[in-house]
Amino acid sequence: MLQAEPVLDHHDLILRPDPSRTVVRPFELEYPGRFKVEGHPRAQAIVDRILTLDDSALESELKLLTQSLDERHRDVDDMLRRRFDEIASLLPGRTAVNDAQRRLVGAYFSEEFSFEAAALFNPSAVPAPDQSGVPEGGVRFILSLRGIGEGHVSSVTFRTGIWIPGGEITVDPASRVAVAPTILVGKDDAIAELKLDCGGTREISEAVLFPMLPSQHQGIEDLRLVRFTDDDGSVTYHGTYTAFSGAAARPELLSGTDFRSFRMRAFTGDAAGAKGMALFPRRIGGRYAMLGRQDSESIWLHLSDDILRWEGGGRIVSPRYPWEFVQMGNCGSPIEIDEGWLVFTHGVGTVRNYCIGACLLDKADPSRLLARTPEPILTPSPDERDGYVPNVVYSCGAMIEGRNVMIPYGVADNFAAFATTTVDRLLRCME
Repeated sequence: MLQAEPVLDHHDLILRPDPSRTVVRPFELEYPGRFKVEGHPRAQAIVDRILTLDDSALESELKLLTQSLDERHRDVDDMLRRRFDEIASLLPGRTAVNDAQRRLVGAYFSEEFSFEAAALFNPSAVPAPDQSGVPEGGVRFILSLRGIGEGHVSSVTFRTGIWIPGGEITVDPASRVAVAPTILVGKDDAIAELKLDCGGTREISEAVLFPMLPSQHQGIEDLRLVRFTDDDGSVTYHGTYTAFSGAAARPELLSGTDFRSFRMRAFTGDAAGAKGMALFPRRIGGRYAMLGRQDSESIWLHLSDDILRWEGGGRIVSPRYPWEFVQMGNCGSPIEIDEGWLVFTHGVGTVRNYCIGACLLDKADPSRLLARTPEPILTPSPDERDGYVPNVVYSCGAMIEGRNVMIPYGVADNFAAFATTTVDRLLRCME
């Protein structure tokens, strides 16, 4: 299905997965059920073996370890000491250890995880908190991306870049270092809040959020970032994402102000069981507003006095055209323009083709659909349809500057690309 004239300008910039970027995460082992021995876990057995090494063997192992990790990780010794401290409480037969033994034990219970080895896609863009030093007329942005690594596990990674509306888009090279967050509060799903600190980062691209809770075991998927301005003028960067345990999916909320410290919280309420929820960038009539896809088919609108609790809601945009007959959903948070709320949508059609369109909602009453694109503005092109999941283009959040719009999007669940347009070009192709 083709537009009479192109609505988008495509850019040559492509972001592809880099398997050399790794983060160190916990490596946990236990015996299969019938082999478990009361009072002597597998961790203790491994530690007992490590403690049989003499000083020479210890130094040799640590030297090899340092050579392996120092090249792409920072403060390795402190990282290993922290890991030892995390597992020490699990050891019933705790033994006094020296610093070399402590670091080596920490290493045996850690692993390098190549968090974007298989894919880097489904981006979302927001203006960066710091706009100093940006070329005249340009804007610095932060990009979140979904990386897929070993075991099809999804993590969140970030990039920074500069966009000159009407001109070039550049993305800064990612740091060779990736920093795992330190958990400050919360360790399991019984905790209502998980506080994370990536204070060891020197730039935003070093922060990596990999699954840390049972609800996230298989992935943190499709973060939809939004720069949220509250009624008092305060700004918080929120992001809605899907936590996937491997058996069940649930929406959760990421919040922060500087992309170095974060809060992760689960949504509650009867509307909080759907994938693809997206928060409006401000309150409407004093209430938080959210888009969702509660029936797995249509776009829904929800209003709430509590950012974490979502009840009821109703359909506002349903499949109408062949390219969206299977289902519709949002492609990120609504964007406020003079004419209303601009929402990029995805539609699923024949052979599970994912295409991108757009619609316009009333500014005062976003339950009112004003216009929509009868044809997609972006479809899988012949040179972009092949990948891990073919025939898919998908975005988790566009960005506006004046009347110019930048749309980062994922291709075939594999890599990320960029397109730009204007509000006026989009409105002209709606009906």
